[in-house]
Amino acid sequence: MDDETRARRERCSTFLNGDGNVSAAQELAAIGDSVVRDTYGDGGVVADLETTVAELLGFPSAVFLPSGTMAQAATLRVHADMRGRRTIVWHPTCHLDNQEGDGYSRLHGLIGRKAGGPNAPLTLADLEGVAEPIAALLLELPQRELGGPLPEWEELTAQVEWARRRGAAVHLDGARLWEASAGYGRTSAEIAGLFDTAYVSFYKGIGALPGCCVVGTPDVVAQVREWRRRLGGTLFGLWPSAASALHLLEERLAEMPARMAHALSIAEALAQVSEIRVLPDPPQTPMMHLLFDVTRERFIANARRLADEKGIWVWPKPMDTPDPGVVRCELTVGRATCDWEPEAVVRALRALCN
Repeated sequence: MDDETRARRERCSTFLNGDGNVSAAQELAAIGDSVVRDTYGDGGVVADLETTVAELLGFPSAVFLPSGTMAQAATLRVHADMRGRRTIVWHPTCHLDNQEGDGYSRLHGLIGRKAGGPNAPLTLADLEGVAEPIAALLLELPQRELGGPLPEWEELTAQVEWARRRGAAVHLDGARLWEASAGYGRTSAEIAGLFDTAYVSFYKGIGALPGCCVVGTPDVVAQVREWRRRLGGTLFGLWPSAASALHLLEERLAEMPARMAHALSIAEALAQVSEIRVLPDPPQTPMMHLLFDVTRERFIANARRLADEKGIWVWPKPMDTPDPGVVRCELTVGRATCDWEPEAVVRALRALCN
């Protein structure tokens, strides 16, 4: 975000997406006043968070890491080393394959194997087309780049069983597991319990400072902890991010069902608007993608006008689609979104299409 765009956002008073414009002071306040600090990741609030997350997800062990990029590649490396195989199967929109500079291969010697197409959720039929021995299957719940869809529960369990029959580990990219829990109407532990390991993020739906946890069996988690040190993630003190997550976790998890209900209400209201489409429809988690029948240039101009004239911040620019007359945006239903009545959301979004 450039300085002009950042200044425009700071002048706005109303925000549509996620938790809105949370200040640095507000984020730091979530650390709390009475924090027992860790030393190089040991003890204190870091250990407390690890225990809490392990219990929450029904696993015996957890380890805190500063980033999901570090956490997931290291976890998959452990699975690969334990099985003497290098291939990891994932969907074409997998974060490791698209956003991490090939770190999985350059740092860990892993081979990524795509299954399925980029515009539809992964299916068991896609996986059955993979013949080579694999170390692990990575499943993302929900699939963020597709708007947050979830596979049917029976389909999900079938995919897990496919990997297990192949002698492979099954790893959950649960950056938005908390939202998936609301979508499935199942506990986070029930979902994570299908997997050998799971990664969860704290800065997205929880709104904490950056950081994450990986849960698994003690032997796997111990190896991931060693990789955290090798990769430079065992800082002298990890306590600020861990304290923020521990402080916010229970409160924000309790909000997820209401966020899910609000996402459905917004989608229902948008059903009457021909120039805006919801993906998936209806939403399956407290997020969705919106397709606008408008050019990129017109969208940007309309978004600026909303910010300058109404003090409403939406998105500074959209994502492109193959159709130059259609653009895409991701709406994450957070605290700021829940302050909007669905009809008000419709009015703001329609203004982007004028």
